[in-house]
Order: sequence, then structure tokens, then C-alpha cells
Amino acid sequence: MALFHVARYAGPETASSEAEAEAEADGRARALLERLRCRARERQLQKQPPQQEPSEPAEAAQTAQAAGKRRRRPRRTRRRKSGGAPGSPHASPCKRRKADDEDEDAGAGRASRGGALDSGPRGADAPPRPRFCRAESSEEAPAGNSVGAEAAGSPEGQGGPPPEEASGPPAHALVLGGFRRSKAPKVSGPGERLQRWRADPSCIGKSVTEGLVSIEDIPEVHPDLQKRLRAQGISSYFPVQAAVIPAVLESAANGFLVSRGGYRPSDLCVSAPTGSGKTLAFVIPVVQALLRRAVCQVRALVVLPTKELAQQVSKVFSIYTDATPLRVALVTGQKSLAKEQESLVQDTADGFRCLADIVVATPGRLVDHVEQTPGFSLQHLRFLVIDEADRVIDSMHQSWLPRVVAAAFPSEGTRDPFALLRRTQPRAVTAASVCCPQMPLQKLLFSATLTQNPEKLQQLGLYRPRLFSTGSVHGGLRDSDVDVAGDLGGKYTFPAGLTHCYVPCSVRLKPLVVLHLILEMNLSKVLCFTNSRENSHRLFLLVQAFGGARAADFSSLHGPGARKLILKRFRQGEIQLLISTDATARGIDVQGVQLVVNYDAPQYLRTYVHRVGRTARAGKSGRAFTLLLEVQERRFVRMLREGGVPSLERHDVPSELLQPLVPRYQEALSQLERAVREEQRQKAA
Repeated sequence: MALFHVARYAGPETASSEAEAEAEADGRARALLERLRCRARERQLQKQPPQQEPSEPAEAAQTAQAAGKRRRRPRRTRRRKSGGAPGSPHASPCKRRKADDEDEDAGAGRASRGGALDSGPRGADAPPRPRFCRAESSEEAPAGNSVGAEAAGSPEGQGGPPPEEASGPPAHALVLGGFRRSKAPKVSGPGERLQRWRADPSCIGKSVTEGLVSIEDIPEVHPDLQKRLRAQGISSYFPVQAAVIPAVLESAANGFLVSRGGYRPSDLCVSAPTGSGKTLAFVIPVVQALLRRAVCQVRALVVLPTKELAQQVSKVFSIYTDATPLRVALVTGQKSLAKEQESLVQDTADGFRCLADIVVATPGRLVDHVEQTPGFSLQHLRFLVIDEADRVIDSMHQSWLPRVVAAAFPSEGTRDPFALLRRTQPRAVTAASVCCPQMPLQKLLFSATLTQNPEKLQQLGLYRPRLFSTGSVHGGLRDSDVDVAGDLGGKYTFPAGLTHCYVPCSVRLKPLVVLHLILEMNLSKVLCFTNSRENSHRLFLLVQAFGGARAADFSSLHGPGARKLILKRFRQGEIQLLISTDATARGIDVQGVQLVVNYDAPQYLRTYVHRVGRTARAGKSGRAFTLLLEVQERRFVRMLREGGVPSLERHDVPSELLQPLVPRYQEALSQLERAVREEQRQKAA
């Protein structure tokens, strides 16, 4: 007979019902074990001659021999028609329970008569015991091959085994489960699955002035692109460019239609400081991978959060595709939908013809073209580049990424002349899945504050992502960022030439402190950030009334054309002070910004990172001043220290230096009041 031990798992019963059930199961298990031992002893005694009493050594040897053999249950010859014997597995639960109770009483009596087969303590306080079940067999086992023989013949069986030995299953029994109840294994979430690649990144040098790599040291780059780089005054790659460009080119070494070895290439995530050359890190490899294309199709899609940043990236692509057959299209909503459609597709007698190889777009406008532009197809898309990835991920509520990914895969039943390389939905990598080559879809993520929130990263559907990071890695799954938005992360890396300062002041003197800093330092390009467009506009009116600086405001109060003109004048040096909201804090590259002033203190650390990143770019030096009220000082200093700012200086402005500016300041305030009243009257009219 074979014995099976099955551990009992906790159900939804209360604690009291669990204790009662365990006690009941314990009693049944003990009774069954004792009954089996008694039956084995009876069979053993029947086999022996009645006139011959074996000696204790001979009986012990016979018991040891029987313990190593297998015992089988005798065949049953009689069964009740009502469903089996009361104690059999075929009986109903009620009959089985009744028979177990009777066997327990009988077994207890036999144990008392047969010689102290005590199995340990019983009752509700006893530890949970396993339940045993008997497996039926059609053959009779030898008499000596029994579990009970060991209990009957061994010294422990004569004197009573210890409670621990009697409570466990037999030595040869098959144990299903364990003796103790254990917690169910925790299902691994997205954070645990993304932990490995986050913990083992490819490190990039922090300083852009150190570790420069000459253009000739990366021979994978096409000679024509190298010539174009020298024409732009670039002779060396920054560390992030030297690390990312070869990695992207390696995935397209066999052409953009098929990845290396037929396998799907890994997605790349790049977290590098502002001004470290991330834009060129994806422009160069994307352009080179598409140089050998024969048919014009949308092969690369670059998604950016703002129109101004998209316009800037589009210009960089145009520079390096100028002497190539590749075409770049910009869709940001600055033109009408019909005008943008003319730059994307052309309706011919043979059908729609694609006019763009590389599309630079904002998320909202991209969705408009995917749904409303006839002939606009992303089924040949090879690269999906997401710049300022954390800001774009925040706009995932628009569900733009699922729509773009769905448009990149052909619908079922469609016929494609390029069926040989037709892309299919991602599935498990097997020999069958890689036997047919297909054009992969590779995602490239870039940001100075790349989110480490696993829930947000999970939305991107990254495939075996590879992380490029500078400095210390964002460790663990803990929220070490002060950012209330909940981004998980650790310390950020700031430009090496950036000096961080904060200026304690009152609300009444904040505009006067800004004017003092501009006039005292006499800088040509100063960028000032506020938290709202109303504050930006009123500060502009105040500076304009005060005089002494050429100022302009940059916010959503102006249309796209006006913002483009203001940014152009600021780049050319016609505007000395640009007062802006966070619209220019993301990726806008303006050469020569010497000072960044945070008129309103940023609430989040990543907002501060992007604001001060407008200066000290490409290895140059710059300064960042933040005006703080007394109630803001403690939180702001703690946020920057935990965020990885190397040093934070306190810059006090004595009242004696501000006193000569007070008369002009009072007159400017009165002019501001009249201007604001006039604007409100015009809006009401």
C-alpha cells in the first residue's frame, strides 16, 4: 500500500473554525496511522508459528528488512452497492467521517491493549498534522514489507515513539506539499522585472569636457556624416554620443529591414544631463541606418512634448539629411491639418505615395494624422524615438502610444507586397518565431530626468531594455525623490560647470531682486522662469516699465508664430531678459545663456533640473539663482541636496544695494497697476 501525505492549506474560515478543523484532521490522521500499524502487526503475528517466539535481535533484523520494502494494499472483494464501504474512498463524505470516528475509537482501544502506541499530544493546542490517503492496488504485498512491522518490531514501537516521529509521514511516503502552511509566492510585478536592467546600466561619463572621443575613433559612422559633422564644427563626440551611436548602429548593421542575426534589437533608454548632446546621439544613427532605403516610407518617428522642441529637432535632422534622398516632415499643429497632410502623403493615380522618411511630431498632432490622414502608414516604422521621455510619458492619458504601436502593425487580412518582411505582433522568442525575418520596431528613449517608476515604464512595452546612465544609478524601488508626482528615482546628474545659488527675500522685494541681479551682472542673455503665465506677463510689464533691460515674455498667451519670433530674437541677442513659463524648460537649446533665474521656486526636482539645464550647456559655465521665501527655504534646500546638487550657495542681497532702485520701482509698480487694469477692461469689452 502506498501512502500519500497532503498538506492542508488554509481556507477562508475564521481562526476558531481553522483550529477545530485542524484538531479534527489531527485525530483522523492519528487513528488511521494507528489502524495501519495494528493491521500490520496482526499480519506479522499470523505469519509466525504460534509455538515459536522470536528473540528480540531476530525480530529487530526482520523489522529492518521489512522497512526497506514496499507494502501494497490487498485487493478488496466486497463493496457496498450504496457507494462503497464506510471507510473507503468511494463512500460518501458522511459515511467516511462516521467510519473514521469508529476507527479512531477502535484504534484507541487496540493501542491500549497492544502496548502503548502513543503518538504524542492531542487536542486543539497540538500542531497541525498531515492527512494521509491510501492508494488502491490490485496485488498483495509480502507480509514483511509493511510500515507497521517497523513500528511493531522496533524498540520504539514497543515503548512508544516520540511525538515528533509519530506525527510525521512514513519514511517512504510521497509528500505532497509541506508540513507547515506557507504563504503563496508573490507574483513578480513590473518593478521586479525591470530591476535587473536598472541595476546594471552602461555608465557614461558625467563631464562632457572629459572623455571626448574623436570622430575617427568611431568608424561605424558613415564618411559623409563625418564630413557633415566637421562642417558643423564638431570634431569629437561627447561621452553619451560615443556610447549610444555605436549601440544603435549595431542593431542596424545588416540593414534597417532585418536586425542583427534576425533577432529583435533591444530598446535603449538614455538618462544624461542637459546639454550633453542627446539629440545628436539619435540623429546620426537614425540617418545612417536609413541612407540605403529604396522606397520612401515612414521609417523613423520622433515624438517630443512641445512644438518648439520639435521644431529644433527637425532642424537638426534637416542639417544631416540635406545632401541625402531622405525627407523630414514636421507635424506639430503650427500649420493646418491639410497643409501637413501635403507634406506627408501624395494622392496619385496608383494610390497614395509617402513623402517623408522621418516624421518629427508632438503626441496630439500625431494621433490626428494617424486617424484622419488617408494613406499615412506606420507599418514600415523602424525607429520610435521619444525625446524628453518623462514628459511624454506624463501625457500617456491621451493614449497616443497604443495607437501608434497599433498602427505600426498591419491588421489581420491585409495584403502587403512586402509580405516577406511583414511585421507581426511581438511574441515569445522561439526557433519558429525567428525563422522568418521581419523589420523590427525599436524604441529609443532620451531624457535628463528619465523616470524610474516601473508602472510608467511598463506602459512603454520595452523589449529587453538597455540603460545608459551617468553617475550613480537610481537605486531600488523606493521613492527617494521629493517629487510629489511620485517618480521613483535617486540622484540626478547636473552639468559640471553649473553654479547653484539661492537668494532669500520677501514677496514684496522679489521683482526688485531680479532687477538688481540683471543690472549688477550686466549679462547679455538671462532666462527667468515663473510658475504661471500670469506671473510671467506681469513681471514682463514691470521690467518694461522699470527700464534698463530689453525684456520679453514667452508663454501660451502668444501664438505659435509669435513664440517662434520671440525665441529667434532671443537667440540673436536682441532680447536680454526672456521671462518664460516652463514651456522653454524642456530641451530648448539657446547658445550663450549665462544666467537662469527661478523667480518662482520649482515645486519638483525634475522641473529644477530642466530649468537650470538651459545654461552651462556643452561643457560651458553658467549660474542658476532661485528666489526663496522664508517658508520655502528649508524644503528647497533639502530637495536639492537629496537630488544630487554638489553644492548650494546662499547669496544674500543687502537692503543697502536695493535702496537706490526703490523710487523707480515704486513708479514702475504704479504703471503696472494701470496696465493690468487696462487689460482687464479690454478683456471684459
